[in-house]
Amino acid sequence: MLPNGGAEQDADEWWNAMCSATKELVGKTGTDTKTIDGITFCSQMQRLVLVDEDGIAVRRPMSYMDQRSGKEMKETESFGLQVSGVNVGMLIKSLVQTTAASTSVKDPLWKYKWVRKNEPEVFRRVHKWLDVKEYLICRCTGEFVMTRDSAYSTFLYDSRKGKGIWSESLCKMYGVDMRHLPEIKECTDIVGRLTKKAAEELGLSEGTPVFGGGGDATLIGIGAGCTEIGDTHIYSDTSGWVGTIIDKQVVDIECMIAGIVGAENGKYNYFAEMETAGKCFEWVMEHLVLDEVNAYLEKVCVTDSKESIYESLYDYMSDVISKVSPGCGGVIFTPWLHGNRCPFEDPAAAGMFFNLKLETGKAQMIRAVLEGICYHLRWMLESEDKKIRTSQTIRFVGGGALSKVTCQMLADITGRRIETVADTKDVGAVGAALLAAVGSGEAASSDVAKKLIAVENVYEPDPAAKATYDRNFEVFKKLYASNVKNFKALNSVG
Repeated sequence: MLPNGGAEQDADEWWNAMCSATKELVGKTGTDTKTIDGITFCSQMQRLVLVDEDGIAVRRPMSYMDQRSGKEMKETESFGLQVSGVNVGMLIKSLVQTTAASTSVKDPLWKYKWVRKNEPEVFRRVHKWLDVKEYLICRCTGEFVMTRDSAYSTFLYDSRKGKGIWSESLCKMYGVDMRHLPEIKECTDIVGRLTKKAAEELGLSEGTPVFGGGGDATLIGIGAGCTEIGDTHIYSDTSGWVGTIIDKQVVDIECMIAGIVGAENGKYNYFAEMETAGKCFEWVMEHLVLDEVNAYLEKVCVTDSKESIYESLYDYMSDVISKVSPGCGGVIFTPWLHGNRCPFEDPAAAGMFFNLKLETGKAQMIRAVLEGICYHLRWMLESEDKKIRTSQTIRFVGGGALSKVTCQMLADITGRRIETVADTKDVGAVGAALLAAVGSGEAASSDVAKKLIAVENVYEPDPAAKATYDRNFEVFKKLYASNVKNFKALNSVG
């Protein structure tokens, strides 16, 4: 994170981590690399990775959390008659072609324009605009490609039936050089083969097929076993979202929800996102649970004790908050530690504890953070229900689903039946593997996930907690509207 709102990563670190992990895995398993049928990817999305003709990043990739390009966004589309801060004419044009619009300062389109304006010498070296897995594909194969889901997340992809191409008119409208846009491929396509150089660095065999794969928003639902129309899954890890499979694109510009392109033609993900979910729980651990100010001369973590029954500090925290009554005595936390996207877009929004009293303890505050995450997930779930029908049974995946306390809390707060699966943190990789199976002809479609991904645990809503959670949820939804001006006054962005 940078002081001016920037958030960057290191492309070489991605590649080096991939190389070391691959070599370690092959070594530990004793795998004959010639028996590997293919390489595929599941990665984070909406990063801006600009590369030169050799596939080398010309600058550090800009994360989806980067908020520096607010000025560029306003200069481009905030004029005349506006809806959600976007000029009506531009909004309509974008909605017609993509059934969505770039309304967030965190979208890669504005990062592209920021680099062009603020780093002209760097921009002159740009050959292609890639995303994370596309950069890794390029390192593996030397090919400059982008799968449909990644292309769609640029808001420059014409998703209308019979199109499926980069939109020349949108590129012109936003001021994007089409020569920077790579060839579009399917997630199931073999997009290239491992080069000799890449094979040596990875410890694999030259010529191994490399598949397109997909972004996390595309593949996690598949890995969760949600592949049929109407299936809803909730993901909670660093960020969080609600995704429902639909058969035609739908958009809710007011709530910032769009039917994004899925891994297969004819299927879309009605996608609502929050920026920080599990990241809030991590923040709690670092700033509330640990002795950050060194008040104690000697500290021993509970998990380091020989008598400890806990595998991690998160397990201990879950056990502690399980003893706190639902509703936390009226304490509410807003999980907007890095702004928010849905059901309101505001990079200035922030987290807060509301209704603290003398009798409020740390355990209540910690539980309030998890409840706040679940309140926001419910808010997005109910926002989706305004345009489509979400499922009454929901697959819950990601690191958040490892906690039984969180799973039950989500069931109680949403009033839905919650199901979890095995290896919940790895469902993205499972989804990528399933798509590679489709691409290689081993599976007919991603629908096979429905049979292969078994339910591990089920959580039913507890009626006894409903009244308390419903009351707190109504207050939770009002906290943003009550403080939007305060957020803006305190947190200048872009």
